Amino acid sequence: MKNNTFILSVCAIVMLASCSTTSENEQQEKYKVISPLITDTIITNEYVAEINAKQNVEIRSRLSGFIENILVDEGQYVRQGQTLFNISSKEYQQELQKSKAVLKKALADLKAAEIELDNSRKLLEKKIIGRPEFDLATAKLETLKAQVEEAESDKAKAELNLTFAEIKAPFEGVINRIPKKDGSLVEEGTLLTTISNNKEMFAYFNVSESDYLDHVSSKGDGKSKFVSLILANGILYDQAGIIETTESEFDRSTGNIAFRAKFSNPNNLLKHGASGKVLLNTKLKNAMLIPQKSTFEIQGNVYVFLVNANNTVIQQRVFPIERLPHFYVIEHSLDKSAKIIYEGIQKVKDGDKVTTQTVSSFDLLNIKQESK
Repeated sequence: MKNNTFILSVCAIVMLASCSTTSENEQQEKYKVISPLITDTIITNEYVAEINAKQNVEIRSRLSGFIENILVDEGQYVRQGQTLFNISSKEYQQELQKSKAVLKKALADLKAAEIELDNSRKLLEKKIIGRPEFDLATAKLETLKAQVEEAESDKAKAELNLTFAEIKAPFEGVINRIPKKDGSLVEEGTLLTTISNNKEMFAYFNVSESDYLDHVSSKGDGKSKFVSLILANGILYDQAGIIETTESEFDRSTGNIAFRAKFSNPNNLLKHGASGKVLLNTKLKNAMLIPQKSTFEIQGNVYVFLVNANNTVIQQRVFPIERLPHFYVIEHSLDKSAKIIYEGIQKVKDGDKVTTQTVSSFDLLNIKQESK
C-alpha cells in the first residue's frame, strides 16, 4: 500500500513538472509578425470573350435564277475579285440586247428630230412657218432626248444585272458553308455563303465600371494595353493582343462596357464565332498587401490578429480588394507599421499576451516573388 502511494506521488510530481515545462515553453514561444507590404503590383482578371473575324460578310444573290456553277469549295481560301458563283444569265443577256436596241432607235429618232428642228429654224427665219410649228419641233427634240437618257439608263441597268450573275469575292478570305448546290433555284437575297478574313481577329469582352476605371488609370505605362487570350481548351494563345477601343457607353442593364482587342492570326488558328477568355492586367500603385495565411474568416468577413505596443493580440477586420496568389490586396485600413501575426494564428485569441519576432518587408517581398 505504501509502495503504491509512493509511485502515485512520483507520477504526480512528474506530471506537474511536465505541465510547468509546457506552460513555460508556451510563454516563451515567439510569433512571427509582419507589417503590410506597400508596393506596386499587377492584378490579372479574366473576361469571357467572343472572337470575331476582322471581316465577315454574307454573300447573297442579287438576282433570281438557277445556280449554274459553284467555283469554290467550303473552307477554301479565295482572293479578292475571284469568281465564286455563276447564276443563269440568258434572261439578262436578252434584256441587255433589248435595251441596246431601244437605245439605238432612240438615238436615231433624236438625230431625225435634230435635223427637223434645224430645217424648222431655217423656215422660221424665212417666215415660211410660224413660231408654233418651230416650238413643236423643239419640244419633240427635248422629248426624244429624255427617251435617249431613259434608254441609256435601262441599258446600264441591264449591264449591271448581267454582272450580278457572276458573284465575286469582296475581299480575300475563307469560304464558309455553301448551303445551295449546282442547279438550285435562288431568289434575290438568297444566302449563298459567308466569307471571313481571318488574318486579324477581334476579341470582344465586357468589363465592369470599376475595372474600366482601374484600366484607364493605369494606361500611362502603355503595357496595360496588351492582353492575352486563353483558348477554349485552356491553352494560352501564342500571340499577344492589344486593346484598340471601347464602346462609348455602359450597358444600363449590366453596368458593363465592351472592350475590343485585336489579335494577329498568322496560322489561321482562330475562327470567327469562337470563344475564349481575355486576360487583362491592371497595375495597382501603392497597393497594401498582406499574406493570406495571416487571415481567417468569420461569417464571410476577413480578419487578422494585430499585436499592439503592449504585446496584446487584437482582432482586426480587413477588407480585401483583390486576391493574388498567397496574398490579399486590401483597403488601406491598417497602419503601414501595424504588426500582423504571420504564423500561428490558430494558437492565439483576442486579448492574449505574446512574444513576437518581426519578419522584414524584404522577407515578405521574397514571399511575394516566390508566389508568382
